Amino acid sequence: MKNEPKNKKLLSRRRFLKGIAAGALLLAGGAYFAKGSLYRQAVTGVRSLTEDLQARFLRQMMTTDAATNRVLMWQAASRLSQPQVEYRLSGQHDSLTIDAQEDFFTDDGVENLQYLARLDNLTPETDYEYRLVSEGHASDWHSLKTAGTSAFKCLLFPDSQSSDYSDWENLAQTAAKLNPDAEFFINMGDIVDNGEDHTQWQAWFNGVDGIIDRIPFAPLMGNHETYDLNWKVRLPEAYLHYFAVPDNGSKDFARYYYDFDYGNVHFMVLNSQWDETEDFKPGLLEEQKQWLQKSAATSKKRWQIVLIHKDVLQYRITKRPERKEGISGLGEAFMPLFDELGIDVVFTAHLHTYRNRGHIRNFQRDNSGPLYILTGVAGNVRYPGLWIDHALDEKVAPQPETDNYLTLEANENRLLIKCFLPDGQEIDQAVVEK
Repeated sequence: MKNEPKNKKLLSRRRFLKGIAAGALLLAGGAYFAKGSLYRQAVTGVRSLTEDLQARFLRQMMTTDAATNRVLMWQAASRLSQPQVEYRLSGQHDSLTIDAQEDFFTDDGVENLQYLARLDNLTPETDYEYRLVSEGHASDWHSLKTAGTSAFKCLLFPDSQSSDYSDWENLAQTAAKLNPDAEFFINMGDIVDNGEDHTQWQAWFNGVDGIIDRIPFAPLMGNHETYDLNWKVRLPEAYLHYFAVPDNGSKDFARYYYDFDYGNVHFMVLNSQWDETEDFKPGLLEEQKQWLQKSAATSKKRWQIVLIHKDVLQYRITKRPERKEGISGLGEAFMPLFDELGIDVVFTAHLHTYRNRGHIRNFQRDNSGPLYILTGVAGNVRYPGLWIDHALDEKVAPQPETDNYLTLEANENRLLIKCFLPDGQEIDQAVVEK
């Protein structure tokens, strides 16, 4: 929301609920989770994602060029001796091994024995399989497919923050089951409700068990990744450690924003959290503006897509007549640049509602501008009756709103975006052609 204030005061659950009634819920800390919460107790034990080698949260991370390399990350229950990744062509016996490096960190009072390995010089559009090994112990084999140069499908999940991550798990698993040809997935920020609470991260990872180990993941940072257990703003330590995203060349903001290529699409992942980080590390907004111009200008891909957590429009709020409809501060900062760079599609999130705005240029409806899609909500934190429709909205999800997910299909001449309810019912689609 425009001019969103920094959240630096302790927020009680009661104050949060009152904030919903006042329409200020997005400015507060969300659904509060204290130490000892129900799911914190339920998922504190290590869950084995492998057969003999104890590991958890095994994940494939998106890389700059998903056709030729891949980053693998996981957590172990205890320190591993000589950790490696063994990989081979699917169904073959001959294999290669690469050493994994320790990437340990401590957050929320918990030491994470994390490991990272990077597979390079892979062959495009090829099926591989890999497993984790350590001193004679090995995991099950997991599938890995490199990107091709042509058509693909991916999954897009809006904000997954939750009071109970069972809805998130159901949505993610159902979407993956109904779209077995999806080659990677995106989560649009506010991945968890509280960025310091390690059990929320555990619950989120559990929700994508069986998905994130076989297809790569492209994350976005949301404002909730910057909250500590007292609902004060901090640097997003857990997010930055859990997700080794492509290098952006920044001295101060490594892993905050990045770009990657998949098929014939160039994705630019921006970070909308300059309000939250300004007191700790100033300059995120201006640095990204310069970087975005360079990223778009140097890409030779046919399509250019921007992903950013907060939204470009400002909505009126029920029972708050002083709040006017318009363009958000983020929109004022970036939409002229999107026009100038010829961006094809801009995906946003944050407001927990699905809205297809059509094409906008110079802050007005114009078919020559980028297509803007507000992606909705993938968790169970919902805001019924809060937003008053914007003049630029072309399609709104059925009300009262439930969770949803999107698919993106890209080929040489067309981008096809579809929005689905949790049961797979399609509620909207948009096409961009050139």
